[in-house]
Amino acid sequence: MRSQPNRLPETAPKGFGGAAIDRQKPLRFRLDGRIISGFAGDTVLSAALASGVDTLGTHRSSPIGLTLRAAPAISHASLASDPQRALPMARTPAQDGAEFVTLAGKHRGGLARLFQPGRTLGMVLDDQHALDRPWRAVGASDGPNADLLVVGAGVAGMAAALAGARAGLSVILAEANPHLGGHSGLFGTLDGEDSPEESVARLAAEVGASPAITVLPSTQVFSLRTGLARAHRIETQSGAVQGRVIDIRAPRIILATGSLERLPVFPGNRLPGVVATLDAYELATRYGVWAGQSALVATSSSPAYRLAMLASDAGIAIGRIFDSRPGPASRFIEFSRAYGMVQSTDAVPERAVLARAGGTLAVHTRRSETPHSAERLLVCGGWQPDLTLWHVAGGASHWHQGHARLEALGTLDAIVLAGSAAGYFSRRGCIQSGSDAIDHLLGRERRRVDDPRIDPLYETPDGTPGVTDDDAEAAPSYLDGGDSLLLRPAPPRRRMSLPFRPRRQAGVFALSEAAHPLAVCDVAAGVDLGLIPPEAAGIVAQERVALVPLSSAEEAVAPELPDTRPDTDVPNYLRGRFGPDARLVRLRPGEPRSFDPGALVYRSSDLGTPTDAVGVVLRETPEGTVALISAAASAIALPVTVRDKGVVQARIEPI
Repeated sequence: MRSQPNRLPETAPKGFGGAAIDRQKPLRFRLDGRIISGFAGDTVLSAALASGVDTLGTHRSSPIGLTLRAAPAISHASLASDPQRALPMARTPAQDGAEFVTLAGKHRGGLARLFQPGRTLGMVLDDQHALDRPWRAVGASDGPNADLLVVGAGVAGMAAALAGARAGLSVILAEANPHLGGHSGLFGTLDGEDSPEESVARLAAEVGASPAITVLPSTQVFSLRTGLARAHRIETQSGAVQGRVIDIRAPRIILATGSLERLPVFPGNRLPGVVATLDAYELATRYGVWAGQSALVATSSSPAYRLAMLASDAGIAIGRIFDSRPGPASRFIEFSRAYGMVQSTDAVPERAVLARAGGTLAVHTRRSETPHSAERLLVCGGWQPDLTLWHVAGGASHWHQGHARLEALGTLDAIVLAGSAAGYFSRRGCIQSGSDAIDHLLGRERRRVDDPRIDPLYETPDGTPGVTDDDAEAAPSYLDGGDSLLLRPAPPRRRMSLPFRPRRQAGVFALSEAAHPLAVCDVAAGVDLGLIPPEAAGIVAQERVALVPLSSAEEAVAPELPDTRPDTDVPNYLRGRFGPDARLVRLRPGEPRSFDPGALVYRSSDLGTPTDAVGVVLRETPEGTVALISAAASAIALPVTVRDKGVVQARIEPI
């Protein structure tokens, strides 16, 4: 077999040997013509990372790391032209003898590709659609039906599914990953609790034994409304891995989608070798993958210390831990000191620089004239409840100043949150919230959820990720570690303010100019950077987080708009958003003014929920505001309402 330089030994302690793989069953496959080695149980991504491929390609001439949250869509080479057959690299099982190709981004060609370093996929990601998910723009086939759909199979999702089954409901439990359990193992145990592994094993066994629960692993829900969810499911049929978009119908839905790990914002924060702590933990425990023998840690959250200790037990040299919090306290911090780990508090990376050879990272800080070097930089900017689907369904949110994060606000009809997505902190609280969600949906008396938290005197809460200034000579700063590739907006240039042109908030304007939707963590980073006022964060998230609407149970999302204008006129993520016959129009407000791109258009001022929108502002041109409007709305000779820092009426004109 070819070497797997980033594979830990099977005997690695603390579960870092890879629970999901079978080392007695080696395999090989091709990815863009390159031979990749792995084991049964690997995904295409984990095998590629184990084989030394850790770079996605370049964006704005800077290398971008290949991670669990930022990996391209792939396909079997013979099916590359069919978007319905596209597969997510991070969730697709590796297959012996298969030949896969990446679908996103241009690739270096000719001699450049021949001589490129072996650690990169060689993709050029400057196109705004480079990491699009093709399956989101295709129609769906009928999937299973049940009384209850639970999205997410962590401890909260499994507890909710079991509570639903006990209440006499038929349950579908959909999980994006091939395995159940979520990521509670990273967060340790409170006094008197079972270990995370014991809790997960117990809940998974009960789920498996329940005849009322149908588990759909490798099924990622990406859109929903009351009664209906659309998901991308990976299946193996006749020995071949296939992707399929399905509609799951259920009158009750629980979103147990967990939390997203935030990315500290500093130049070079997405270079190869910069790895989120949750990604590193998942890759090590599931697949035995860890790159390099040395690491630095930059964090604003205590669980990163636990990962540092686990890595140290596995033979990884932890050079230093940088913590953005001044004087943090935690049992994990005390334990790490006993390990002899050097800690720097109230410290954040100023920039990370990738060495020209060997893949070593140099991390610069304000407190040291000499950079710190290691093969990997583990980063954790705290945790943001994953409210993506909540917003897709029309849910609202607000910025919680004390917790420094977006949290859900209000309720939705027959859709509720559970676990850390609902704002709970402890494993006990997450598990109990599953039963509480069932009580809520069934209109039963609700009991208090016990969500214990250690006294802040002994366990410092998460801090803000820490922000450093951009460096024109360093690699770019990104707002999030996902597939949005959204750069930190540059300070706006000063422009003359005309009396009839309302002054716009620079940060909100800069983020709304993004060529693709905002991720929830993009919005959170915008607040930390002072680009979005905290009081506006919920509104920005509700209107700018990607929406893939489902207007009726029978209607399939159209794959593309009519081919009447160049593809570049309408971003891919908006294709089908307002129906298959949506049109480009000009908006003429009653008084001279401009609109921010991303502002939603409604039939009347009485409507304000994103799912009620009939259009969206695309851009300003010298001829006026260009918007994408549904065919039905554009055919009616009545003014529409634009919500853009107020409610403004405008008439529609054809282009």
